[in-house]
Amino acid sequence: MIPDLPDAPPVDESEHDPTKPVAFPRWLQRLAQALIILTTPFVLILGSVRLVMTEQYMRLEYQRPGFPEDVFGFTTEDRLEYGPYGIRYIVSNKDISYLGDLMIDGQPAFHADELQHMEDVQVVTLAAFQILLILASGLAAGSILLARQKPTRHLLPKSLRYGGLLTLGLVAVAFLLVLINWDFFFTGFHEVFFADGTWQFSRADTLIRLYPEQFWFDAAVSIGVLTLLGVGFCVALPRFWKP
Repeated sequence: MIPDLPDAPPVDESEHDPTKPVAFPRWLQRLAQALIILTTPFVLILGSVRLVMTEQYMRLEYQRPGFPEDVFGFTTEDRLEYGPYGIRYIVSNKDISYLGDLMIDGQPAFHADELQHMEDVQVVTLAAFQILLILASGLAAGSILLARQKPTRHLLPKSLRYGGLLTLGLVAVAFLLVLINWDFFFTGFHEVFFADGTWQFSRADTLIRLYPEQFWFDAAVSIGVLTLLGVGFCVALPRFWKP
């Protein structure tokens, strides 16, 4: 439910200056506010996902103290060499041959099931980024609509604040799931986006050796932290906003 936000002050049409923009109707103001509030959580969360889904984050993760070693022989240098291939593939429109042709010690790096899963991951990832672009455009449109006129300008930071608080609630639930029962969260996520039996692999498989479960746990926590930083900005904005 959208919070009952304050309306912009009414405009006295008798004193309307034809050189100034006409105040938009109240329903459009409400629509802009709702657009900002409802898109903010997804923009903050998916934007944080995009920041984590980079080679830079992966390299930091591989080299952090305590990152689990590969019992089958991959060194940190091996992971730094081969790990970026998976990141580059899923965030681009590269053909699966980009991974299929990769060789490690004279053998194909990935078997058929791993390649199929990576194709599925690429589809989900690119769809998420398209959604991020659309929702970010909606957030920008709503923000511009409120900011372009002084009578409604003060509603922009208030709408972002409500959007930030909504995000905070969603992140709090996700954090509890991650910290209380990571296996439930991890399994539930995969069951939503991938068919049964297509995402579970042996610890000896390259995907698990390059991206062990600890990698994904750390990524989930990092996404949460980045999202909370965005929430902090949105919630604090009204204190510093001067229309």
